[in-house]
Amino acid sequence: MKIRAKELEKGSKFDIIKKGDWIDLRAAETVEFAVPKYLYKEKRVVFDSKVIKLGVAMKLPGGLEAIVVARSGLYKVHPVLVRNSLGVIDNSYSGNTDEWKLPLIAMGATTITQGERICQFRVQLSQKATMLQKIKWLFTSSVKVEWVDTLDTINRGGFGSTGIK
Repeated sequence: MKIRAKELEKGSKFDIIKKGDWIDLRAAETVEFAVPKYLYKEKRVVFDSKVIKLGVAMKLPGGLEAIVVARSGLYKVHPVLVRNSLGVIDNSYSGNTDEWKLPLIAMGATTITQGERICQFRVQLSQKATMLQKIKWLFTSSVKVEWVDTLDTINRGGFGSTGIK
């Protein structure tokens, strides 16, 4: 199976390593998170929350989707959690500027530096996969990445582009 990928931020290319089944992605920018603040009058805590660029856009084969989660050691190094617990990226999110990102919420002050491996993804069948796509997936033995200059697709518009209603 071949994933077409475009590097949007220099240094964001990734390699598929033999050790492990998931593919690591890196922060494409340095981001600082502040300490949570207690608002006395409102009696609530406000946590710093940011969406971190991962510096890549990808075109997944038809019938497939990607699941993006934090790396297992992320919280050990930085007190942050993925805001919506995991991300799902379908193959229509594949335009030249449809950058993959990771929404994080901080439990404490920390700085994630550009180039740090912060999350990982895997590719799996989507619920809309056709029987032919399922059979092809069944006989696929590996994932390969083809780095391209253009993805030749329409940009979907970023996070939340499909709306809420």
